[in-house]
Amino acid sequence: MKNRWLWQILPLALLLLLQAFLVDCYDQTDDLSSTIDAVHESQTPYVQSSSRSEDAQLPLGQERVEHALRILRDSKLSVVAPDTKPSGLVGYAWYYAQEAFRILFMNAPSSSSDGYHAPKQKIHLDVAKAVHELTIAAEEAHNPDAMFLLAEMNFYGNFTHSRDFQRAFHWYQALASATGNSTAQYMLGFMYGTGVGGSVERDQAKSLLYHTFAAEAGNTRSEMTLAYRHHQGVGAPRDCDQATYYYKQVADKAIAYLRSGPPGGQSMIRESYRWADEEGGVYGEGASVSTAGLRDSAHSGADANLEDVLEYLDLMSRKGELKATFSLGKMYYEGGRGLPRNFRRAMRYFKQVTRRYWNQDGSVNPNHPQGIEKLAAKAAGHVGLMYLRGEGVEQNFATASSWFRPGLANGDALCQHELGLMYLHGYGVTPDAFRAASYFRSAADQDFPAAETRLGALFLDQGDVPTATKYFELAARWGSMEAFYYLAELSNNGVGRKRHCAMAASYYKMVAERAEAIHSSFEEANTAYENGDKERALIPAMMAAEQGYEHAQSNVAFLLDEQRSLVSLDSILPGAAKKSRPALLRNAALALIYWTRSAKQANIDSLIKMGDYYLSGTGIAADAEKASTCYHTAAEAHYSAQAYWNLGWMHENGVAVDQDFHMAKRYYDLALETSPEAYLPVKLSLLKLRMRGYWNWLTNGDINPIQEEEAAKPHRTFKEWIAAFIENDEEEEANYRAQLYKRGEDEEDDLMSAGRGLDERHNHEDGYYDDLDLDIDESVLEGLIIVGLAATLLILVYMRQQRNRQRPDGGNLAVAGGGNRNGNGVGNGNGVGNGNGNGFGDRGFFPRPGDPEFAQWAAGGQQQTQSSTSPSNSINPTPTKSSTRPRPRPRTLSKPGIPQTPQKPTPLPVPSSPTTTELSSLTTQRATLLAHLHALTAEYDTLQQARRIETQNKTVELERLIQKWKGVSQRAAEEVFLGARERELTMGVMLKMMKIEFGIIGYDVEREGWVT
Repeated sequence: MKNRWLWQILPLALLLLLQAFLVDCYDQTDDLSSTIDAVHESQTPYVQSSSRSEDAQLPLGQERVEHALRILRDSKLSVVAPDTKPSGLVGYAWYYAQEAFRILFMNAPSSSSDGYHAPKQKIHLDVAKAVHELTIAAEEAHNPDAMFLLAEMNFYGNFTHSRDFQRAFHWYQALASATGNSTAQYMLGFMYGTGVGGSVERDQAKSLLYHTFAAEAGNTRSEMTLAYRHHQGVGAPRDCDQATYYYKQVADKAIAYLRSGPPGGQSMIRESYRWADEEGGVYGEGASVSTAGLRDSAHSGADANLEDVLEYLDLMSRKGELKATFSLGKMYYEGGRGLPRNFRRAMRYFKQVTRRYWNQDGSVNPNHPQGIEKLAAKAAGHVGLMYLRGEGVEQNFATASSWFRPGLANGDALCQHELGLMYLHGYGVTPDAFRAASYFRSAADQDFPAAETRLGALFLDQGDVPTATKYFELAARWGSMEAFYYLAELSNNGVGRKRHCAMAASYYKMVAERAEAIHSSFEEANTAYENGDKERALIPAMMAAEQGYEHAQSNVAFLLDEQRSLVSLDSILPGAAKKSRPALLRNAALALIYWTRSAKQANIDSLIKMGDYYLSGTGIAADAEKASTCYHTAAEAHYSAQAYWNLGWMHENGVAVDQDFHMAKRYYDLALETSPEAYLPVKLSLLKLRMRGYWNWLTNGDINPIQEEEAAKPHRTFKEWIAAFIENDEEEEANYRAQLYKRGEDEEDDLMSAGRGLDERHNHEDGYYDDLDLDIDESVLEGLIIVGLAATLLILVYMRQQRNRQRPDGGNLAVAGGGNRNGNGVGNGNGVGNGNGNGFGDRGFFPRPGDPEFAQWAAGGQQQTQSSTSPSNSINPTPTKSSTRPRPRPRTLSKPGIPQTPQKPTPLPVPSSPTTTELSSLTTQRATLLAHLHALTAEYDTLQQARRIETQNKTVELERLIQKWKGVSQRAAEEVFLGARERELTMGVMLKMMKIEFGIIGYDVEREGWVT
């Protein structure tokens, strides 16, 4: 058998694990028994020491306390339990082997109740003796120190002492009642507010009372807690004035702590962060808002291992990359999560950069790498800062100044600010406020936040509140703690503005929460969490959560969350999940409280979790309506695909809403649109929804089915563009342009860099040609040609009507034997009308019946019909005939098919010249048409330019379409140009008539006149 050796070794390994486990259990029992014996044995020796204490006239209780403290110091035990987190391959293998053995062979149903029962811990013999001494001192002598030590050991489990929250509550209450100790009152308020460990039932009124007592005694943690409770209305109505008052108390302490440090203030290192983000978010990688959708790019850089980053930067630094060297120095100088500050290393890296630019004597190295002037100035500024503050080196103001001045020559903002600080406070130089202000202004011009704050403070001292406020707001953009404090003071006292309580409270809250070192224990909580001790991490995190830290609230809720996975081990291995999860961390009601508080501070994942608890009835009675409200509120931020998916599920199943498959599909689609990582769950949900919709259709169900929505047209055709241009629908065009801008923002950047793109966008303010999508087909072109021809015909008809209205005889024509015929003309027997009427003012496009020209038109004649006037009666002078030609003999007009009868010849009209008004009108029309022709030419050039730009980065299919459009547009342009050319020729004839009017050339009556 190939694996026979494995079957032989496996039983032996299991036997060894069982033996190790039994030995561990035996050690615990033996240690407990020895502890009890030690407690009893420790009573007798102390009687002798007590007699010695009486001789020395010392209080009985204090002697026992000192004895207990000596025992704890001599034992050299750590206050906090040692790190039990496995390390290395062997450590992890042994740890998981023990866990697997316990689950498989030592698993039994839990017999504990819902209350908290501390697990049995190994208690050191010395610790047991010290506890016994402290108990006697507290019970018999009511010693406050003994009470405090016992309370702390039972609450925190210090010195390997087991946790007992009920005993801790007893001793805190006794201490607060006996002495009014502010720490004991704070702890009582904390325990009443949270009910931690089942020590006491939650009572927000008593919690508020004890916190108030502690805050009046100056307890900073209680001040923070009261400020947050009044700010959010926790256990009391919201009171902005009270919140501002307590936040100001903490902010004043925070600023005092900041200014108590070396020059420039204490270094405020933030230790608060969300533990859930380290594991991919509350819902895991891709499903949480912090790690998916629009914030995915911001989170992607956080996944890099810090050790890998340091190793990469060190490698690049060894290759001579000075930027990597400077980055290493800055990382070691500022420190961060998982990277303690190391000033010596930082100094070494900074000086490596400066040596490449400056020589030992301070002169510039002529062979320095190009472009490192700014980088060297920054490195010199950090070296000078370390000498100024005495970080890693002995504090030396002269040396600091010698480093700042070379950086000042290259315009480094840090050097400018630090020199200004030295002149402002007189660090190694003579104080000079004007010179300091000059340096601060130079640094502030580079948007250096510390300099902006200092400059704002100087303007505030001079009484220039608007300018000071401007600089404070500029610095606040970078999170300057002092800038926030100044803005809070201005808003709270109404200086330069009307008092704004809410704004003042918000600014004070920001300042108070920056000073984590004076009232919070994030470092302790983070260390315990990273070591796997979640019970120890819970307590300091919960205290910070009560003080209003959103990160702490989400951390506590994350630890207490029982819905971490839908796949539970309870159904597979009964009792396994309960044993792996401590009882202190099983409190769903408290988890919901902190999810809710975190959601009120704009944490979207917490808001969705809050909805999950209401939907499933975890920690509270089920309420689907509230769950739906939570999901809708989270979805309004357009960040959470999980919220959209939950809403789709509720509409699909009719939970708290009407069952609606169409709305479910819309929400599923929105989930996919919000986060591409939701592709698989959304597609599976849509598949199931389609199947249910099909069944609903087969069974004639009354559920609203999925309705296929019309796909939005991705492009606008040329016809639609023309319609929008004519109708001038501003609202529709604005919406369309917004959609185009959203889809093609990157494309527009390329077009702007192409040369003429930006100029054309400025020249065409209407923007139609910039975003024109040249999607045109033959039917559109035909419609455009028809519209153009119809417009041309209307223009010609209109021109003829205007010409007839402007006739010099007023449209009247009198015949021989006359009278007035449809006008005001008067017949005088000579066949001449007195043309002042309007009888024939508008004869239309063709002659009417009764018109002298009607017979010729009906016979097919092509002769011109113009009015004739005699030289004696004409209003306008007629053109004279040429004197070089004799008058021709009149000829009789004959037409085939019409019998000729002798009759008296009737005088026919003689062509008359156009009037000045008509010529002026035609000239104006000609100019208008020429301007229109130029406009069309410019439009055609713009379209050609757009076509060339479009063809730069398009696919082959688009290139083919553009080639097609090129031919179509050219044919359309040719049609337009031909029509314009015809109109121009027509205007040329009009121009010739105008020349005749002014006698430039002779008028040939014989050739142009009618012959009878």
